[in-house]
Amino acid sequence: MERPLVVGVDGSGSSLMAVDWATDEAARYGLPLRLVYASLWERYESLVPSGSLQRPAPQALADNIVATAVERVECRNPDVKVIGDVLPEDPVVALLQESNNAMALVTGCRGRGELKGLLLGSVSLTVAGRASCPVIVIRGDPAALERPRGRIVLGAGEPGTSGAAVRFAFREAEARDCALDVVRAWRLPAHEPVEHPLLAGNPALYHEERASTLIDALLQDTAPDHPDVRVCRSPVEGQAWRVLMNRSAAADLVIIGVRRRRGHPGLQLGPVAHMLLHHAQCPVAVVPELP
Repeated sequence: MERPLVVGVDGSGSSLMAVDWATDEAARYGLPLRLVYASLWERYESLVPSGSLQRPAPQALADNIVATAVERVECRNPDVKVIGDVLPEDPVVALLQESNNAMALVTGCRGRGELKGLLLGSVSLTVAGRASCPVIVIRGDPAALERPRGRIVLGAGEPGTSGAAVRFAFREAEARDCALDVVRAWRLPAHEPVEHPLLAGNPALYHEERASTLIDALLQDTAPDHPDVRVCRSPVEGQAWRVLMNRSAAADLVIIGVRRRRGHPGLQLGPVAHMLLHHAQCPVAVVPELP
């Protein structure tokens, strides 16, 4: 059975943006879409008198949120198979469980009741930091999301963190028929041993060539399987999070890999992923590299 694309919904404007984005993504891949609303609403059932036919208000709200989201998908693309589900669970617990049987999880960047100035909702951040499948957090201006830019940006991390992200990025670029910009940031250290023979004359060129070599090594196993994808190799001087954030302004999606350690209960996000999830100007995909 084909694994679905799962969307966390809660009725917020941010989650509706996630529903729209996920509908288009499901259509590209021919995937079923599963919309999940999770809340501990069952705790309110005790407030309704025994034998009453009245449904608890939180449960009715949950049902309405899911039904509205399902209708939104059907209006946007009737060909996408969609189901909705209400789960009496903590949202983080429910979405992490869903991640075990999902192609990817899609969330908005803020949920219902989040403070207006909050950069990223706690549910989205925690799920992105712990899920066992790719998590796409939908960020950016709503109008810009409806105008494809024809470019995906992949942050080229260390070999142990980026294999799954590279494969994910090539699939996305191929499905969208767009360019793939593979970016590796490099910086010239303030103090280096000048006697190093490779640094003589032009140390900046040395570090740039090292970044370019790392990009080539990351792509060598996957690129041949996607010959039609237009790849731009970009070794760029600067802080990684700042370089990727700047590139996000002209991208449809920024992808970054993170290493997961099984059995580790805390957030497993590096500083670059953390900054992008809070500040990127387009959707961000966090792709776990599992041991």
